[in-house]
Amino acid sequence: MLRCTEADIGRLVGAGLPFEEHAGVRHFDASDLYNLGMYAGRPDTQPQLAFRMLFRFARRPVEELLREKSWEFRARLECPGCREEAPWHFEAPDVARFGGRLAGGAAPVPGGGTARYEATVTTTGARTPLLSPVLRRLTREYLDAGYRWQMIPVPMQADHELVHALGATSCIAASLFLAEAFRAAGYRARAKRGWFCGVLGGALDLPHACVEVEDDDGALRSVDIAKAQLAARLSPDTAGFQELCLGSVYNKVIPSTAAAGASFGRHGCGSGRAVVVRADIRSAR
Repeated sequence: MLRCTEADIGRLVGAGLPFEEHAGVRHFDASDLYNLGMYAGRPDTQPQLAFRMLFRFARRPVEELLREKSWEFRARLECPGCREEAPWHFEAPDVARFGGRLAGGAAPVPGGGTARYEATVTTTGARTPLLSPVLRRLTREYLDAGYRWQMIPVPMQADHELVHALGATSCIAASLFLAEAFRAAGYRARAKRGWFCGVLGGALDLPHACVEVEDDDGALRSVDIAKAQLAARLSPDTAGFQELCLGSVYNKVIPSTAAAGASFGRHGCGSGRAVVVRADIRSAR
C-alpha cells in the first residue's frame, strides 16, 4: 500500500506513527496509512494510484457531467446484534430540488436486524455558479487557506473545529465549516450529506457532503468544496470541474435528506446502536 520496506515502517513508528500490538503483530489505523500514502511524495502508493483513477473524470469535458444520468440505488441498513421488530428511518435520496427524479424508493418496512431500500435515481447537472461576491470570497478564502484533505473517521469529522485546528479537512468537516461561515455572513446555508457515484462500479464507502446555500437571487446552490480541493491537487487541467463545484450541480452526486454530520439511518429498537448503511449505486445508463 505504501511501497514501504520493513525498515521504512520502523522509521515511521519511531517518528510517532500510532499502532497497537496483538500477538506480536503490529496493527495500524487504516486512515493513518491512507494519509501517509497520499502525502508520501511518491506517485506509486496505493492511495495515490487510486486517487488519480477515481478522479480521472475531473480532467474530461464537464459537459459529460451536465447530462441526465440514471442510477440503480440499493441500500442495506443493519442494526448490529438486533432482532427486535421496530420502524426504520432512512435518509433517502433527495434529488428533486436539483432537477432530478426518483422512481420507487418505498420506505423500509418495520422489522429487525436488516432492512433494504431500492430506487432508480436520475440526476442531472446545471451550470449555476455562485453569484454573491461574499459567497465567492469566503469560498476562495477557504480554498486558499491550505487545509490538507485527509481520511478522517466520520465521528471526528463532525467536530470541524478540531479537524481544522489540526490543519486538516474532509468533505463533512469542510462543509460544516463553510456553512457556518456563510451563515455568519447572513446567508441561509446548511451542510448536507449524500453519495458520490460512478466510482469502481458501486458507491465509495466514504462520507460525502456539500454546502447548500441560498444565493443573492434566492436560488439554492451547491458548493462541493472538498471535491474542488481534491481536483486542484490532482492537476491544473481540472479548472473546469473545480469551477463546477462552486455553485453548480453535476450528475455524479446524489444528495440525501441527511445533515452532514448525521447518520443515514436509524432503527427504533431503542438499543442505541449505530445503524450501518451500505449503499450500492450502479449506472443504469
